Amino acid sequence: MTESTQTPKEIVEVLDQYIVGQNEAKKAVAVALRNRYRRMQLSKSMQDEISPKNLLMIGPTGVGKTEIARRLAKIVKAPFVKVEATKFTEVGYVGGDVESMVRDLVENAVLLERNDEYKDVRTDAEKQANNQLVKLLVPTQKKKNRQNDMQNLMNMFTQMQNGQMPSENENDDQEEVTDDIREKRMSVSDKLRAGLLENEEVEIEMDDPSQQASGQNSMMNQMGIDLNDTLSGLMPKKKIKRTVPVSEAREILIRQASEDLVNKADLYHNAIIRAENTGIIFIDEIDKIAPGKAQNSGEVSREGVQRDILPIVEGSQVNTKYGPVNTDHMLFIGSGAFAESKPSDLIPELQGRFPIRVELDDLSKDDFVKILTEPTNSLTKQYIALIGTDNIKVTFTIEAINRIAEIATEVNHNTDNIGARRLHTILEKLLEDILYEGPDMQMGDITITEKYVDDKVGKLAGNKDLSRYIL
Repeated sequence: MTESTQTPKEIVEVLDQYIVGQNEAKKAVAVALRNRYRRMQLSKSMQDEISPKNLLMIGPTGVGKTEIARRLAKIVKAPFVKVEATKFTEVGYVGGDVESMVRDLVENAVLLERNDEYKDVRTDAEKQANNQLVKLLVPTQKKKNRQNDMQNLMNMFTQMQNGQMPSENENDDQEEVTDDIREKRMSVSDKLRAGLLENEEVEIEMDDPSQQASGQNSMMNQMGIDLNDTLSGLMPKKKIKRTVPVSEAREILIRQASEDLVNKADLYHNAIIRAENTGIIFIDEIDKIAPGKAQNSGEVSREGVQRDILPIVEGSQVNTKYGPVNTDHMLFIGSGAFAESKPSDLIPELQGRFPIRVELDDLSKDDFVKILTEPTNSLTKQYIALIGTDNIKVTFTIEAINRIAEIATEVNHNTDNIGARRLHTILEKLLEDILYEGPDMQMGDITITEKYVDDKVGKLAGNKDLSRYIL
């Protein structure tokens, strides 16, 4: 398991490529991330004493709270999960179990760890996959096994009674490889290595994906029990056949070979360590479980949710299907607008578990201009690329971008402030006709000018009643 060695300044520089402004929040998360690396350099006894300094991000919707946390996790390839505090309810009410956020994080850690370990064994897995592809592309005549299906079934039950796993290949048809087949396979193997058969179609047998997906959100999984694993030990896996190009078949076969090459016990152990030491849980809408000024019947339940979340944030052990997981050193980031409540409305014990408070600023017109032009794959670049697929080249003048930013600021001020998300609404309305008529238009260039912006959305923004419903 590797930790990021990037300095706080380097982390902020990466975040700057995607998020405009909010320097205080970026600095806070960068320091929190670097502190985790610092902790891992200390002695084991000191590591146990140092707990992460959880953050509470305070600011209106659409200013970058979630994006900062998500990008942060991608930078360090850390397990990351985002949950809404409002989906949980107090024990005894219908709703989500707070421990499910930890189980989701562990699932994410297993996925990351699996991908890392599959990369380590890819060379060997690719050799096995290519050998299988050669056999599938040049099949042999099969000698039929004389045992009938009933005998096969009886043999399988006998094996299970003796405590043995039934062998899938014991009664398979046996192959007879002739010299002619051997020569053809050698020729096909050379062509495969040269990449000449990538578009050839081949029929492969694979595990049924629907079996893996079924029951993932069941109550058993919420309790940390995987019913699928239990049943798979008793019944053979269901297989399906697919006809796919060689390039796709190779990846499927590489994945199947990797599963056999990787030690699952080590994989799950490493994933749990990864989740415990580098996991980030982002709890959004945390202000909605604070009672605030509203005195209603849900207040008791809200406080109950806080008390249920408290032990997870404080540090506790959660049972998962991969084993027990300790939450002592996970990083928790709380987030909320706190428009109708304030952080001090949270119960004192929970407040104390979020010692770092960061207030994110409202976005100004200049911020909107930067959001439209500066980030990697900014909104305008996304729309230019989308419309470009219809052979139409769209260009935005700087005056048009300034006007879009001005309208977004104005509408946010006059109606609800939804931050940068207002730009999505305005750009979609602005480019509606081009997006609709684009496929039928002749190839050409379109320049979005300030006048075009005014004609399409300026009048809507000026009419408060209309902008409230449309923008």
